[in-house]
Amino acid sequence: MKADVLIVGTGIGGLYTALNLREDLNILVMTNSKIRDCNSYLAQGGITTVMPGDEKSFIEDTLAAGHNKNDTETLNMVARESWGNIKDLIKLGTEFQKDEYGNLKFTKEAAHSKGRILFHGSETGKMIMETLIKNIEKRKNITVLEGSELLDLKISENNVHGGIFKKNEKRFSVDSKVVVLATGGIGGLFKNSTNQPNIKGVALALAKKHHLKIKDVEYIQLHPTALDNQNKNRLFLLSEALRGEGAVIRDSSGERFVDELLPRDRVTEAIINKKKDSMECVYLDATALDSNYIRERFSGIYTECFERGYDITSDLLPISPAQHYFMGGIKTTLSGRSSCRNLYVVGEAACTGLHGKNRLASNSLLEAVVFGKSAAKDINLHIDSVNLIEKLIIEDEWCPEEAARKIIIKHRGDLTNELHHN
Repeated sequence: MKADVLIVGTGIGGLYTALNLREDLNILVMTNSKIRDCNSYLAQGGITTVMPGDEKSFIEDTLAAGHNKNDTETLNMVARESWGNIKDLIKLGTEFQKDEYGNLKFTKEAAHSKGRILFHGSETGKMIMETLIKNIEKRKNITVLEGSELLDLKISENNVHGGIFKKNEKRFSVDSKVVVLATGGIGGLFKNSTNQPNIKGVALALAKKHHLKIKDVEYIQLHPTALDNQNKNRLFLLSEALRGEGAVIRDSSGERFVDELLPRDRVTEAIINKKKDSMECVYLDATALDSNYIRERFSGIYTECFERGYDITSDLLPISPAQHYFMGGIKTTLSGRSSCRNLYVVGEAACTGLHGKNRLASNSLLEAVVFGKSAAKDINLHIDSVNLIEKLIIEDEWCPEEAARKIIIKHRGDLTNELHHN
């Protein structure tokens, strides 16, 4: 198979990148499962939105959550590009919650100093994903191939040329000018995780095999409030937004022992210590909140918990920390480039430096769209240089030297830009 751009992964990062690529490019999007079997689809709380004038506060909150291990250049870029990407999502058809006057409604999550989270009930990721899928289906230049597992990258002389896949026990190869890895994190490797089981760190494994630069691989985030119910393989996440709306954490005696709105790592540490010291259960308590509001605001969570035997409006919910997010990954530039030529990485597979040591709630979806668009813009410009270099190589084999020299002079700007990037 051949493509101009090969994208591996169908989460928000992969699909949003595809939609921002030029429509004259042949784009192939691959996933090892179904298009909706990704962590993006599970995202509950919302997407961080940095409105004009909020940049300084957002950066301070993200730095505080990340223990000041964040990349400040990345932080400034994300703050600057946030609102434009949110508006683009809305233009694509994304429906965020609105108040009775038709204005966008913001909620607050733990460790944010203000309400800056746009949401859609408790199924924000699902809503964004369905919007992107509808737009993908309209694009004749984008093909999605499900059930295709990435086995390896085709790399020679630090330049990627495509990938090798397996589908129905048969191997096949894809040749492409550019590859985008959007394969997610490492949750499928853990016994207790909120992630999809098919997310198993393939990007990180291939990065090590091909000696690509990686970063912050020791930074693995646990979410403090997963429903402690072992009847299913994946632990069900109880969104941070529940605590933002007033739900509290109690021990078996009914006592609160932690500030629920601290960053995730500190709440997690408090719960682990409580369980370790007393071997007792810990609960999330939303029973004091308005039951009708909770059923409407968190309809997805309410339904899932009810199917597992709990009514969140009247029952205490047993909770336990679970692996949730991977802050590390393949090191990328602000345009999503890895240390291998023509290989881009977006979403949780990438390490942009945004999150530092601990991710601030709802920053992951924002990172996916900001860097998805940034990578697409770079590819839109860069891929013509790839074509040009191929043309020069071909023509140099049969054209007189003078002809090749004229081509180089004519396209010197493109070539200089390409050499500067690489």
